[in-house]
Amino acid sequence: MKKLKKVVKIFIFCIVFFMFSYLGIYLIASITKKLDINTSNGYYLYDTKNTLINGTSDQWINLEDISQYLIDATIAIEDKNFYKHQGFDYLRIAKSLYINIVNGKTLQGASTITQQYAKNLFLEFDKTWERKIKEAWLTIQLESQYSKEEILEGYLNTINYGGVYGIENASYYYFNKSAADLTLAEASILAGIPKSPSNYSPILNYDNSKNRQKLVLNAMVNNQFITNEEMDKAYTTELIFHGYLENNNLKTLRYFQDSVMDELQTLDLPSSFLDTGGLKIYTTLDMEAQTILETAIDNNFTNEEMQLASIIMNPNNGEILALAGGKDYNTSQYNRALYAKRQVGSTLKPFLYYVALENGFTESTTFTSEETTFVFSNNQTYSPSNYNNKYGNKNISMAAAIAYSENIYAVKTHLFLGEETLVEMLKRVGITSELEAIPSLALGSEEITLIDMVNAYSTLASNGYKNNPHFIKKIEDSNGDILYEYKDNKEQVLNSSLVYITNEILTSTYNYNFIDYNYPTCYDLASKLTKKYSVKTGTTDTDHLIFGYNQDVVVGIWSGYDNNKPSQTSEGKQIKYMWSEIVENYTKDKENAWYDLPSNVVGVLVDPISGKVADENTKNPTMFYYIKGTEPTYKNDSLEDLIPTIKLEE
Repeated sequence: MKKLKKVVKIFIFCIVFFMFSYLGIYLIASITKKLDINTSNGYYLYDTKNTLINGTSDQWINLEDISQYLIDATIAIEDKNFYKHQGFDYLRIAKSLYINIVNGKTLQGASTITQQYAKNLFLEFDKTWERKIKEAWLTIQLESQYSKEEILEGYLNTINYGGVYGIENASYYYFNKSAADLTLAEASILAGIPKSPSNYSPILNYDNSKNRQKLVLNAMVNNQFITNEEMDKAYTTELIFHGYLENNNLKTLRYFQDSVMDELQTLDLPSSFLDTGGLKIYTTLDMEAQTILETAIDNNFTNEEMQLASIIMNPNNGEILALAGGKDYNTSQYNRALYAKRQVGSTLKPFLYYVALENGFTESTTFTSEETTFVFSNNQTYSPSNYNNKYGNKNISMAAAIAYSENIYAVKTHLFLGEETLVEMLKRVGITSELEAIPSLALGSEEITLIDMVNAYSTLASNGYKNNPHFIKKIEDSNGDILYEYKDNKEQVLNSSLVYITNEILTSTYNYNFIDYNYPTCYDLASKLTKKYSVKTGTTDTDHLIFGYNQDVVVGIWSGYDNNKPSQTSEGKQIKYMWSEIVENYTKDKENAWYDLPSNVVGVLVDPISGKVADENTKNPTMFYYIKGTEPTYKNDSLEDLIPTIKLEE
């Protein structure tokens, strides 16, 4: 009995201690400096012309102006005891802990609206105990310093509604109307989104959103906000979704915005919006370029099942000017431009041939175009083939090999140089994927992201300088103080003279002079191009790619199926035409930005197929470029007999 009394006394003491501590903490919070949440509204994104393109609260709306249906729906589904607790719903916490412990996994959360709002006022999204303690303290400050109505207003104006922040933005995005005019059917859809924005967006996942709407409406009935009849009518009401904001009707722009937010998380910034009063983020976005990109998608990409990704980059400073991570953000939020690793096919060959130039090759260096089986010392064999099994059965120049995207020439070059040579070269130009030094690497058998490939091509476009691709130029707080500014740290990693020669070689892909036993891979683009560009395409069983550039811009495009379904070669034409439309429209008001001839480089008229010096009988004499002293004479420059490590069999 004495033990029981002792336990009861300890229990009562703990309760009293907790209550006094609880009241003390709230008292301290109430007398601390009041949080200025009205100016801490999150972030604002600006394009290169300093035009606001998106923000967490660029359309703030007062609580009294928001539809009561939306307010009631939010409270019913997110925090039914919102007006009763002081920031923490302890009974709900206990219940969720019990459910999660019994089931051995997290099935239910217990965050209140105030806690969620506190979380939204932080930049980071880590789950450390330090972060949780800060959130708890901020929750107490909010509850002790602000009314419930002020907290709810701040929450509704900053919460994520499927990539659109704030209820007014969301109302216009989904229904093209103010939050003041939302119906019960519309409000119950929107109130269901914040729990899991990508899963419950009615545009991205309609079925999931309807299931969530049913839960919201049931919660409203259970909390006596609406009747069963109102619930049934709202659930069966057919809704038409708008899908864009009037000042931002591009289907691809939000891929760029997501990329900005991803980069934001990597920067060393103050941990809370309360420390900054909100962030002004000045991005690298060129809205004209983004519009050109999206228009080109609409004009050329007709396959409804296939996906694509595209990037427009300034090669001189690494700024990403425009980006599409898919055809339409409303149907898929996955950013393929940054995160999808795909086989890149023949688009790796320019880097192989650049490093070949470093090792003594020239544009005129020849290998025989013929069916070839490579036999290695362990008796393993490798038998690549050219597209459509077309072979010249004669010696062809490096420039011709690029023009036709010859696989046999590429593998011979790769093996002659040693397989590690290309791996090291690709690391030099910014490829971050782990690549295996294998014979098929020369044909792009390894998987690389589009952003890495565009960055690699930018080293060629910038005369050998490697930049860091980036989306953010500068970040300021609400007072205009600079919190972050991108510092140019470009590094020269390639020889500018050899880059010039490589860039010239890559014009052979659309040069009619190379029509012989095969056609240049981009000859159908020649009539569409008014300026000079370097271009290379690549095709695998599942992927189509094209990269092209001049001094002003690099444009890269990938297309294929997300599930790696095989695609038809003919489907690659869509992105070729898309690429030409983008570069021509982007550069239409610019001069022809080609490269100056280096002083140590000389041009010689040659036969484009054989690489031999042209004479009076040459059909299509073409200018090839060489480091002075390496230009060809009338003797052919063949390396066919210089490969001791492989055996060639017809």
